[in-house]
Amino acid sequence: MQKPLILVTNDDGITAPGLRALISYMRAVGDVVVVAPDSPQSGMGHAITLDSTLYSKKVSIDLEDEAPLEYSCSGTPADCVKLALQELLDRKPDICVSGINHGSNSSINVIYSGTMSAAIEAGIEGVPAIGFSLCDYSWEADFEPARDHIIRIVKQAIEHGIPKGVVLNVNIPPLEKSALKGIKICRQARANWKEKFDKRTNPMGKDYYWLTGEFELLDKGEDTDEWALSQGYISVVPTQFDLTAHHAIQDINNWNL
Repeated sequence: MQKPLILVTNDDGITAPGLRALISYMRAVGDVVVVAPDSPQSGMGHAITLDSTLYSKKVSIDLEDEAPLEYSCSGTPADCVKLALQELLDRKPDICVSGINHGSNSSINVIYSGTMSAAIEAGIEGVPAIGFSLCDYSWEADFEPARDHIIRIVKQAIEHGIPKGVVLNVNIPPLEKSALKGIKICRQARANWKEKFDKRTNPMGKDYYWLTGEFELLDKGEDTDEWALSQGYISVVPTQFDLTAHHAIQDINNWNL
């Protein structure tokens, strides 16, 4: 029987350790094709390339025998998925996995995430998709403790399918394997960023800014991704890309429009 075809992508770039780990894990599940940015694209959200040319080329990162087919792409994570599905793959993938991101994409962070936008782009195109993130920003982060959980989630998604219009946002606490308690299906916690701009002046006298901020959790619920992560669980949030606020339609219908 034909093995599942797995499209692997990310936003940290094709040489990122998190992507290399995910490729390794997915080779235990099916046939892998990689299409990933040629440089880091963190925080790009769902940006796509419209006003410049887009390039892609085959690359050989892993020089071992039977290494998966890999392409680097000059564009954003969403560009990578679009290009993969429309130009580079010879058949529709059974699933798209994005990550493993270096850093959290839980709660409100999902809005800004290039990792999750790549997964969402696949979902829009009808491909089941999952974004994986480890809550550790270090380039030397250890992804291995979550290996078995990641493989299990992907296998279950292939076997059972993911509901139409939904992608999965998976976040992993940075714990040893023995400390990971398991997996929790959660809702997205209410939170925001209390942002500040660090204003500085360059040697030419021109002002410039660095964005800084603190994460502010506004949700005390014990059914959220932030709660699950704080308790040592991997959080799985079913995330929809239909942004309609269905509950508000009736209220706005009562306006005098």
